[in-house]
Amino acid sequence: MARLGTETAFEVAGRARALEAQGRNVIHLEIGEPDFDTPAHIVDAGVAALRGGATHYGPAAGIPELREAVAEDSTRRRGIKATPEMVVVTPGAKPIMFFVILALVDEGDEVLYPNPGFPIYESMIRYIGGIPVPVRLLEEKAFTLDVGQLCDRVGPKTRLIILNYPHNPTGGVIPESGLRAIAEVATRHNVPVLSDEIYARILYDGDHKSIAAIPGMESLAIVLDGFSKTYAMTGWRLGYGIMPAPMAQVVAKLQINATSCTSTFSQKAAVQALRGDQSPVEAMVAEFRRRRDVIVDGLRAIPGFTCVRPRGAFYVFPNITGTGYGSRALADKLLDPGGVACLGGTSFGEFGEGHLRFSFANSMENIQEALRRIASVVGQ
Repeated sequence: MARLGTETAFEVAGRARALEAQGRNVIHLEIGEPDFDTPAHIVDAGVAALRGGATHYGPAAGIPELREAVAEDSTRRRGIKATPEMVVVTPGAKPIMFFVILALVDEGDEVLYPNPGFPIYESMIRYIGGIPVPVRLLEEKAFTLDVGQLCDRVGPKTRLIILNYPHNPTGGVIPESGLRAIAEVATRHNVPVLSDEIYARILYDGDHKSIAAIPGMESLAIVLDGFSKTYAMTGWRLGYGIMPAPMAQVVAKLQINATSCTSTFSQKAAVQALRGDQSPVEAMVAEFRRRRDVIVDGLRAIPGFTCVRPRGAFYVFPNITGTGYGSRALADKLLDPGGVACLGGTSFGEFGEGHLRFSFANSMENIQEALRRIASVVGQ
C-alpha cells in the first residue's frame, strides 16, 4: 500500500468542501469534470433501459450493442479497423489503465509515461512493482511530449509506453509526426502503447490523430476512451478500451475478477450517446473554447504568471515561477485564504513544479471571479 499514490484533485475538493461547511465561498477549479448535465436524450435512454429491465448482469466485456457502437465510432473517427471483439467496456476508464498495466508489466519492468501527467499512471506502475520512467513535456513547444527523449528511453526492459493527448494537466497534443516517430520505435522494439484519448473530442485546433491508425500499430496499440468527459457522464462510470482481440480477452478476464461487468442500463445509455445527437458535445466544446481564452488571457495579465494556450481538454497549466512561490505553497494560499481551489503542479509529477492546474469546467462568471481572487492573492 505504501507504493500506491492518489489523485490530489479529490483531496483538494475535500478540503474545499470543509471550508464551505464553515460558511466560506470557494470556486472549484480543481476537479476535471464538465459542469454540464448529461444530455437529455442520453438520460432518457438510461431511464428507458431501467424501466425496460436492464438491471441484470451483462457480459464481462460489455453488451454486444455497445461494443459494436464503440467499434463503429472509433473506425469512423480514428480511422482504425475496430471490431466488437477488440472492445472492452469498463466502469470508468481507469480500469483499462489498471488492467493493461497488470497484464503487461512484471516486477522490475519499465513503463514510459508523460510527466507532468495524470498521477494514476505512476501510481499503478509503482503499485505492481514496475519502474516508472518519466518523459518530459516541453512547455516551450505548447507542452508537446518530448518525443526524442521518449524514443531514447525505450530499452530492453521497456514493457509499455503510455501516451495521453489531449493531455491532462496541460492541454497539449502530440503532432502526427511525433506519433509516427513513437510508432516506429514501438514497432521496432515490439512495445505496446497505451494511448489515453479520453479528451479526444475536446480539441480546439485541428483534428485528433490516433497512434492506433498508424500502419504497423495494429498489434500494439491500446486505445483508452470513455464517456465521462465528452458526454458529461462522470457519475455514470463508463469507459472502454480498444485493443487487439487477444488482449481484449485478457482484459475481460481481469474485469471478471475485479468487477464482473459494467452496469447494463448505463451501457444502453452509452449506445444512444454514440449514435444519437452530437450537437450537445459540439456546444460544450465551443463553450470550453470561450472559457479557455478568457482564463488564459486573465492569467497572463497577473504578474509572475505565464500561460500556454491549451489545444485540448479543459485545463490550463500556467507557469508561476515568476511569483516567487512554489507550486504547493501557492495552491494552498489560493485555497485558504483566497477561496480558489486548484492543484499544484507537483500533483502531476516532479516535472510539474513551478506550475498550477486550473480546470475551466466552470461558469464564465466563476472563472472571472477566480481570476480576480488569484490576482489579489498574488499581489499581496
